[in-house]
Amino acid sequence: MSEYGHLLPAYRRQAALPDAERIAWIRADRWLDFEQARGALARMEDLLAYPPRDRMPCLLLYGDTGMGKTKIIRKFLRDHPASFDKAAGVTTMPVVAMQMPAEPIERDIYGELLVSLGISGPIDGATHRQKELCRSLLRSMGARMLIIDEVHAMLAGSFRQQRIFLNAIRFLANDLKAPLVCAGTDLARQSLLTDPQLAERFEALQLRRWADDRFLTQLLSSLGALLPLRRPSALETTAVRKRVLELTDGVTVRIFRLIETVAAEAIHSGAECITKESFEAEGLVLPLVAMTRKTEERLLRRAAG
Repeated sequence: MSEYGHLLPAYRRQAALPDAERIAWIRADRWLDFEQARGALARMEDLLAYPPRDRMPCLLLYGDTGMGKTKIIRKFLRDHPASFDKAAGVTTMPVVAMQMPAEPIERDIYGELLVSLGISGPIDGATHRQKELCRSLLRSMGARMLIIDEVHAMLAGSFRQQRIFLNAIRFLANDLKAPLVCAGTDLARQSLLTDPQLAERFEALQLRRWADDRFLTQLLSSLGALLPLRRPSALETTAVRKRVLELTDGVTVRIFRLIETVAAEAIHSGAECITKESFEAEGLVLPLVAMTRKTEERLLRRAAG
């Protein structure tokens, strides 16, 4: 295994696997720590430990699509899972996360929340009964934080529906004396600002696009140390950093998808490493955004010529 010294010890055994298994490993979903994610998780931990009070502080986690908001939420949920006490027959769920319904219809809001609480199947009864069932379950399960993902979807509703949604989540936060964490795009920030009373409780944490700095260098270096390629890659070089940013616009999910693509191709081709040339190979099946960038660049070169 010594020939794989460019990899972290925990990942060297993957480099000895057959090609198909290595590619499957590269494509598997996994958590990769980075600076902005650590900051968001630390703030959420702080809110979870906050003592109950009448006006609980809240957090808005926002950024462009693909910046990793949902992955951060899922990581937090894994760190604070629900548990079942067999002796008492009681489920405890300290963190409850729901996805915003397609429209901010009050009945659908409580329906999504009930699904998150483990209540499956159609829920009969009027909206106020659903609301009371949510309140009862949240209390009995010891919920100490409510997370709402894709909160910008509220803008799909009418102004009246948006007001009802904002009133509903304010009521739940007040009733539970628990912090709210909302995640979404910049539209979520704008929509929350339309309710001054609710907006006063929120602090905003933006996930910013990657830039050509030490944080991107650290990210790419970390990827190079865990991808099961049998030769050292040049991911942290200036040329590769610039090319990655050109093809992804600094969006987290695009960066990971791009590196996944060129890493798999490095195994297919036998190159076993990633270099600047890896991103220029003819016939490389790139993510749509990256492919569009390359097409635009090719047209610009032709026009200039």
